[in-house]
Amino acid sequence: MQLALNVADLEGSIAFYSALIGVAPAKRRPGYANFAVADPPLKLVLIEGEPDQSTRLDHLGVEVESADQVAAATTRFADVGLATFEENDTTCCYAVQDKVWAHGPGAEPWEVYVVKSDADAMGDSPARSGACCSSGSEG
Repeated sequence: MQLALNVADLEGSIAFYSALIGVAPAKRRPGYANFAVADPPLKLVLIEGEPDQSTRLDHLGVEVESADQVAAATTRFADVGLATFEENDTTCCYAVQDKVWAHGPGAEPWEVYVVKSDADAMGDSPARSGACCSSGSEG
């Protein structure tokens, strides 16, 4: 499971969540950090927002192991009538991903995604590209 938060104070949030969950970030980039928590399994993502904003939910996600699993989720969502937005080979959160977005009854954005390759070789490219981490609202 993934929980992504927009935070006003990235460094303060990194310090807080490192203390809270007992691990350091697995990945840090400008305006971005993610924690890979083994027990319980969780990917906590911090995305730097505006300095005067309160922390807010950005999106929720389920990371899967293959593009076939993303495709299966897309089909399953369509079969039950969920509106979706698909992104393939998108650069997001410093990784190349395939994903499908759906929104819950409270408009909470969910993504099912696979990390196809880590984008560390991209250097300081932005964490967001196209509809990345924008909760699929472009679709």
